[in-house]
Amino acid sequence: MTALVLAAILLQAPPADPAADALAAARKHIADGKPQAAIAALAPFDPAADPRVGYLLGVAHYHANEPARAIERLTASVDKLSQGSLERVEATQVLGLALFLSGRVADALPYLERTREAVPDNRELAYVLGMAYIQSRQLDKARQAWARSFAVEPSSAAAHLLTAQMMIRAEFDDLAEAELKLALQRDPRIPHAHFLLGQTALFRGRLDESIALLKKELEIDPASAMALYRLGDAYLRQRSWDAAIGALQRSVWINPNFSGPYILLGRAYTKKGELGTAEGMLRRAVEYDPNNKSAHYLLAQVLQQTGRAEEARREFETAERLHGEVER
Repeated sequence: MTALVLAAILLQAPPADPAADALAAARKHIADGKPQAAIAALAPFDPAADPRVGYLLGVAHYHANEPARAIERLTASVDKLSQGSLERVEATQVLGLALFLSGRVADALPYLERTREAVPDNRELAYVLGMAYIQSRQLDKARQAWARSFAVEPSSAAAHLLTAQMMIRAEFDDLAEAELKLALQRDPRIPHAHFLLGQTALFRGRLDESIALLKKELEIDPASAMALYRLGDAYLRQRSWDAAIGALQRSVWINPNFSGPYILLGRAYTKKGELGTAEGMLRRAVEYDPNNKSAHYLLAQVLQQTGRAEEARREFETAERLHGEVER
């Protein structure tokens, strides 16, 4: 081959991609959970000149828990990536997630919705999109999103119940209460709806209402350990010690490994002056949940009342230490 022919071939060949190796290395670092290494690998390249660099930097910043930097890089590069490409789909998704994590829910929704069209079965996206609809109070869309995630009909009682459960998780109790009432309109005997309404009433101090709702739940599901636990709590707040003990004992029979009922039983027996039984309940609570500061504190009080000052001191110290760890 002559020099002239070789030169002609080289002139026709596509130019080398100087960023290719760095992009591949950055992608591997992100996959390996090393986003800062990915950022360093891309540092020599101009993200404004190469949208692939800008987009991958944005993804790396997102995984490095730097959502503001991720938003900056991804916003500048997402629309420059090829329509329908995997890079554009990922950039759109990560930008939506970063905006959501930054509290910019309204800004996040268009990107999350676009990503759902491209990857309808992505579970992380489904969760964030459902929560975004709740936070923006788009209730019909929220219900449709959760119905799709849990494979139920959007107009069903189950869809209302599941949406309410996620509203409670997002601390939108007012929306959840209305959603639960809609669930009961469609199916008055759907499990868990009366429980959630009763729990909300309990937390708001509406004790008579809470007790009535929890009893309705137990008519539907008499083996609900959590309904019995909350019912015992409501009775305890009413100072109905024996009624509280009865509900809490049944809760323990069904689920003996949960510390909550033992703590409340310890309180109830202490109020009745049955300190030995109270101590036994609280020691069981500590056994099942050694890091529960309330259990240690209440046990210390019982030990103090029975004249065991040194044991009480140790339990008070444990409770104080656990309280400090929680605050940190």
